[in-house]
This record gives sequence, structure tokens and C-alpha cells, in this order.
Amino acid sequence: MLRRLLALALLIAAAALAYRAFQPFNSQSGPSLVVYCAAGLKKPVEAAAIAFENETGTQISLQYGGTGTLISQIQVAKQGDLFIAADDGSLADARRLHLIKETLPVVTQRLVLAVKKGNPKQLQTLDDLLRQDVKFALPNPEAASAGKITKHLLQNRWPNLAERAAVMKPTVTEVAADIVIGAVDAAIVWDSTVAQMEGLESVTLIELAEHRENASIGVLTACQQSGQALAFARYLAAPEKGGNQFSTFGFQPTRGDPWQPKPDLVLYSGGVNRPAIEKLVQQFAEREGIDVTTVFNGCGILCATMKALDESSGNKMPDAYYACDVCFVPPVADHFPEAVLLTETAIVIATQKGNPKNISTLADLAQPGLKLGICNAEQSTLGFMTQAMLKSTNLLASVMKNVVVQVPTADFLVNQMRAGALDAAIVYQVNVQQVSQHFEMILLPADLAKAIQPFAVRKASPNYHLSQRLLTYLRDNRESFEKAGFIWKGESKAIPSDQLEIPDYLKGAGNP
Repeated sequence: MLRRLLALALLIAAAALAYRAFQPFNSQSGPSLVVYCAAGLKKPVEAAAIAFENETGTQISLQYGGTGTLISQIQVAKQGDLFIAADDGSLADARRLHLIKETLPVVTQRLVLAVKKGNPKQLQTLDDLLRQDVKFALPNPEAASAGKITKHLLQNRWPNLAERAAVMKPTVTEVAADIVIGAVDAAIVWDSTVAQMEGLESVTLIELAEHRENASIGVLTACQQSGQALAFARYLAAPEKGGNQFSTFGFQPTRGDPWQPKPDLVLYSGGVNRPAIEKLVQQFAEREGIDVTTVFNGCGILCATMKALDESSGNKMPDAYYACDVCFVPPVADHFPEAVLLTETAIVIATQKGNPKNISTLADLAQPGLKLGICNAEQSTLGFMTQAMLKSTNLLASVMKNVVVQVPTADFLVNQMRAGALDAAIVYQVNVQQVSQHFEMILLPADLAKAIQPFAVRKASPNYHLSQRLLTYLRDNRESFEKAGFIWKGESKAIPSDQLEIPDYLKGAGNP
């Protein structure tokens, strides 16, 4: 019966909040956002929301409560734009329930014992709380993140502590307030809660001391205005905006990207990736409400451009780099210290339909009179790998005699094949897979003819976290890559650039 009443109360509360949240903002006609916020974060979030409204004209409606309670309300309401959770676990719960999409950490918190200034009862340990002269409060683990995490960390010590607590309340703010008014002597809360309450100090408990939690903001799945929602999320995470407000109220901010009302993210990408990512990047830009400048070219040209930009001033380095193969990350590893392997594709020989020249191996490309197209070894990954393959099989001189054209990217070769200007070309499998009715494909030895495409974010990018969200967006759309003909590798973890596995035949080919 009690559970039914609790569920009904949550339903009524959620409906009331939803009704209030979606009423017009006075007579103002600007865009508006509904933000569900953990109660312990109220003061800095409220201050940041007011500043954001003044700067952008977007109105913010804030609804407060314990993190667990808010999750229940969001489930019932199925409306709103953003959710600010006090801990990683609650954010993971919201993700499992499909309530949120993108997430941005804003502050780091730890659990402490809050007491009055001077610690009059001289409380130092959990056992001290069990003394007969001590009254203490706990945040309710069913409603508040602080309570849930304390219960998890204390394990078998929690039941006795919960039984002896004078009161449990749904938010850390309420239990801390009980100390201020003298209703209890102590309470377990976030360190940031103590910093916001006059007359309190914190005591470190050894059982809780090492644990840290991120308070983060997530975009709700129900959000219909992702551009404005993500703008406020970026604002809240920006060091000089929300970060300043959090610092003022005693929080420890995480370091988000510097604030830009409409960031311009620059992505360099090898040409082979274009069929898979071009639309995805456009969709990402529209969802974030940003601009993305994408430069597609051969990776040799892209790396040379980055090196030239590095030596000049006033030019913008790319924020992210999606290479055609791992061998073209080391040349710029100083800027891109780690990479995530997203996809793989084979290198093949494409011939005219019916294979009139009877080509079956690399050696057949040396037959007299053959018109062959390849990519340029200095301009492109594919050209560099082609040259290394021919060199490792002692075919470089004989095959190069038949090369009539060298280009930066393989799509040029496909076009020339379609026009009948070439008998054969060395290309990526994905280049011809979508137009396979026009060509024959000859597979080459797998130990030589495989390219793996890594995605890397520049460590010094002012759009570092934004670029990481682009990577997440790409990884969430595996089907687009497989539809384009790639083999998916995107579940792998990031690899330090100096630990990328380069095939032996490429190691002996010199620097790209």
C-alpha cells in the first residue's frame, strides 16, 4: 500500500511539474528550456541560468529535487530538455532508461560528514555517529544520489547507520539545513553542500574519502530543441561561464570547452570516409546548433597542411582528424596523442567489367600496354600504402611503368575508370562497392591490403569536448558505415598514437 501511495505521489508531482514547466514564460516570446536539476546544485545552476538568459534570450525553467526523484518524474512526464544529475550512477540509470542522449560533466563532488563550525561534538568517524549523544541525518537513498552512493560504499555498515539516523530526507540540502537549525548534529552530504551552507564545516570519513562523482548535465530524449539545450549545457560546462558560478559556490568544476555561442568545429578527413560521414556530420551540426567545416582530401595533403599551420600564425588547426589509415596518425601525433579505430576496408584492384586484361595479382599490373591509375604516395594514404605494397613485393619499378595517372584520392580513379580512361586502378573496396555493377574487384593479400581508419581529437582544441561528442555520435551510427561498405571496429578503446599497430611492410616504407 505504501509503495502504491509513493508511486501515486510521484505521478502527481511529475504532472504538476510538467504543467508548470510548460506554461508560457510571462509575456516573453523567446525560446525556453525545462531543466530538471539535482537540489544540491541549485545555487550555481540558478545563477548560470540567469546569466545565460541575459546573454542569449533563452528562458530557463528549473525544477529541483533529489536525483532519483527527478528520474522518476522525467519517466512520467516524458517532457523537458535537460537533466542535471548529482552522480555518474544516476546518469547511467537515466541512459539505461533511454531518458538522455548527450552528457557533459560539470563538477566533481565527494561525500563528507557535515557538522557545525568548530565540530562541537568532535565527530571524526562513522562510529562517532552511533554515540548516544549524537543525532544525525542521512539523504534518502531512494531519492538522493548522496544517499544511494553512501549506502553502496558502506555496504554492510549501512543498515545499522540507517536504523540509528534521526531522519532521512530526499535532498542533501534538506539534511544540511537540519544541522544549521540544530535539529541534528551531523549529516552525510556532498562537500559542495557544506561550502554553500553558512556555519558548517566538513569532516572526512575514511570510508568515503577516496570516492569521487561527476555531476553532469544530459540532454533529454524528449527534448525537441537540441540546439538550445546543448548551448546551455556547453555554457554550464564552460570554465568562464558556468564554471565560474560553480567555483563561487564552492564546487570543483570540471573543465569544459571555452564558451562560444555557435562554435565552428573543423574536421579533417581522408576522402575514403566521405560516403559514411558526410551526412552524419551535417546531422550532428544541426543537432548541436553549430557549424562544422569538413575538409576531405588525401591524408598526405592533410598532414602537410597541419604541419604548415603549426608553423604559421592566425590559422586554425583542425579540432578532429579522421585518417584513412593508422600510418597517417604518427606524423601528427604531437597534436593527436590517441585515436579510436572506427572502420576498416580492403585495398583492391578494380578492373573494367569482365576483367578483359585477365588481372588476378599485383604482378599482372606490369603487363605491357596496361593503363593503370594509382593514388599519389605523397598526397594520400592509399598512394603511400600502394607504393609500399609494390616495393615489398619487388614490383615497384615494373608496375610504375604502366601508371598513367596519380591522384590525391581514389574517387578520382573510379571516375576515370567509369569513363574508360583506365584498364585498372588500385583503390579501396568501399570506393567501388556501391558501383560494383560497373567493375570487377580483385582482392589482394590481407596482410598487405588492409586500411584501418582512426579518429583522433586534437588535445589542444578549444572544441575538445565537442569533438569527443562528434566521435560519440559517429560511434552511435554504426549502420551508416556498414551501409557504405566499411567493416566496423568502433567498439574499441582509444589507443595512444605511438602504440598504433603499423604493418611491417609500411614501417620499412619511410615516413608518410
